[in-house]
Amino acid sequence: MKTVRVQTTPFDPGAELNAFLKETPRAGGIAVFIGQMRDFKGPDRATGEAVSAMTLEHYPGMAEKELGALIEQALGRWKLDNVRVIHRSGDLAPADPIVFVAAASAHRADALEACTFLIDWLKTRAPFWKKETTRAGAAWVDAAAADDIRAARWDRT
Repeated sequence: MKTVRVQTTPFDPGAELNAFLKETPRAGGIAVFIGQMRDFKGPDRATGEAVSAMTLEHYPGMAEKELGALIEQALGRWKLDNVRVIHRSGDLAPADPIVFVAAASAHRADALEACTFLIDWLKTRAPFWKKETTRAGAAWVDAAAADDIRAARWDRT
């Protein structure tokens, strides 16, 4: 099974997890990543710049296709029973859930690795664009080199 959703409406991570668990009652291991909007940018809250809002834009149709392709890659690498990826777009506030990634497998290692793979590649390959609002105003955010480094470990030559 696989589920991909890109939506402007908020989602409840707890409800999504409960639904995922009901869909996958025989899995031995389930790994979940929930990404929320931070209220700062930079290495940490103490030294970072305050962020009051964020806008996520995507290319409708292409984003869902790319997320589906990432899931297919994960299904080809690991033995998975179920995968769910939900990603928000539109206007967000600090603490709003942005992304939900869940992977279920008979064994924890496959679920954990697939979940990590999905979020690493989602951060670098999915067609989403982020604009953050700070005291200085709104500005588009460049891709983070650290995200590219994390995703590169999954490349197969």
